[in-house]
Formats: sequence, structure tokens, C-alpha cells
Amino acid sequence: MTHTSIIPTRRRSVRSPVGKTYGYKVIIEQDEGRYHAEIPALPGCYSWGHTYEEALKNIKEATELWLETLSEDGEQIPEEDPQTLRRATVTLGVVL
Repeated sequence: MTHTSIIPTRRRSVRSPVGKTYGYKVIIEQDEGRYHAEIPALPGCYSWGHTYEEALKNIKEATELWLETLSEDGEQIPEEDPQTLRRATVTLGVVL
């Protein structure tokens, strides 16, 4: 089953068209009573939670902050490979 979430960011990127949706593969794994979440296309973007739902909520927030930082620094927003998204079990969509 594929799980997709769409979250709006608080600020719009100067380099991104208004309303563009970026999709990312999310990996969530259980380890010693916790769930670790990461977005491989965004190096260093990871989080965790005590439950699967909490890890998903936290990675959404981490992604938003990661992308806001890129935008503020004038960096280009990375885009996930479409084939990776099609094969992903969990994806996260972010509207900028």
C-alpha cells in the first residue's frame, strides 16, 4: 500500500514556480521500539518517532524546514526521480 501526504510550506521559494508540488520517497523503519524516517533525496533530512504516525508527522516537519532553509539560502530544490516515486511505498508531497 502506498501512503502519500501533501503539506504546504509556510514560505514560497523564489526559484520555484508558485504552487509547484515536489514529491519525495520516504523510508520509515522500526528499530528498538522507535521509528526512524528519512528522505534519501534530501541529504540530512531525517527524523524519528515513538510510533509510525509520529515518525511520519515528524518527517513532514523536517522536510518543510529543510526546504525552507534551501529556499532562504537561494539553493535549488532537489526533485525526486519519477521512477523512484512510482516504486516507493511511502511518499511525501510538498507544495511550494
